[in-house]
Amino acid sequence: MDARIPSKAPGHFGLRGLLIACLTIGSVAGLGLSTAVVVRATGSSYPTAIVDDEGMSTTLTTEPQRIVSLTPANTEIVFALGAGPRLVGGSASDDYPPEAVDLPDVNTYEGVDFEQVVALEPDLVLAGGNAGTAPDDIARMRELGLPVVVVWAPDVPGVLADIKLIGSAVGAADEAAALTTEMQGHLDRVSAAVAAERTRPRTFYDVGYDAEIWAPAPDSFVADMVERAGGEAITTDDPSVWSIPLETLVVADPEVIVLGDAAYGVCPDAIVGRAGWQDMTAVANGDIRPVDDQVVTRPGPRLAQGLASLAQAIHPGIDVGDITSDHSLCPAA
Repeated sequence: MDARIPSKAPGHFGLRGLLIACLTIGSVAGLGLSTAVVVRATGSSYPTAIVDDEGMSTTLTTEPQRIVSLTPANTEIVFALGAGPRLVGGSASDDYPPEAVDLPDVNTYEGVDFEQVVALEPDLVLAGGNAGTAPDDIARMRELGLPVVVVWAPDVPGVLADIKLIGSAVGAADEAAALTTEMQGHLDRVSAAVAAERTRPRTFYDVGYDAEIWAPAPDSFVADMVERAGGEAITTDDPSVWSIPLETLVVADPEVIVLGDAAYGVCPDAIVGRAGWQDMTAVANGDIRPVDDQVVTRPGPRLAQGLASLAQAIHPGIDVGDITSDHSLCPAA
């Protein structure tokens, strides 16, 4: 796992980026499902009081016209809701849609650029929970009087809830309802296809490999996605630990290895060449398949596409309907 990932690089602030943030800042555990609440004055869209995923209440007096997003997932959501033109700042990780790349970078691995954020005069700041935005940075922005809403989804239902939360915050509640309804339909289609499969292969989602083997933690977002995609997720033994010893992985004996780090050039031949991996069932049988980690682990509007891609990696040939997914990262795989 390389902490020197360039700005706007594929996968930046994806699962790898989140791991770096968690290992550096510390992970927030046990938040459960999204607790977002929206309270509006009778007969008026605004003022709106929003209780975010950390239980903090923020009152928006008017519809936000100058929005700052500090995570790529929040940026994607704002664009998907049609409010992209109102974004005035983003993160160094913003890479989708293409228009997001040109946003001023006010959040990087080094933290939030407070001077730049204040200069942008935002009337809404969408931050990331669970170390997506450093907790000290969130506290500092609130001290500066900025209206901060913290968003963090621990699982798929949480993603849908947070899209609705952001929709309510930016004045696009109807668009959010339509988007989440469409997403739920696609997710249900994948779930039905997975339920028809006869097996749930032991699945290792390869996050990264250097001095340690980086892996999903128990009850993590990616572990939930693997389970929903029809695999039996192989995880670390601690929700706060994101690495797994080789000996433990060998004993777990994955039947499928999913390459979440394929965007970094990690393809099946690299796995085959790793010392000590040759006796794993997935390696012996060649069941090593790449996915686009961004759509699998980024809690945003492309999540159904990510789940479909993951299901196809775990169950080749599964029929997920017309949900498109990209398997071009390792063309020969």
